[in-house]
Amino acid sequence: MTILGLIAGTLTTVSFLPQVFRTLRTRHAADLSAAWLFTFALGTALWLTYGILKGDIAVAAANGVTFGLVMVLVGAKYTMKVSG
Repeated sequence: MTILGLIAGTLTTVSFLPQVFRTLRTRHAADLSAAWLFTFALGTALWLTYGILKGDIAVAAANGVTFGLVMVLVGAKYTMKVSG
């Protein structure tokens, strides 16, 4: 069960990498929805907390990394120069 959770968490977390890399490469984050970013960040933070409290390494690890990636996008949205 833990292996299944780790594989699922890895795949969903890795799916975020192309957006993070593209945003950092193009230096354009204005099109990212602030409502989506904050809602997703809150959701992953809550899942991270849940995983820690339950002692579920798969849930905690996947959501910890995903939360970090979302925070990179939040930072990019509010610090990168708006192009156009």
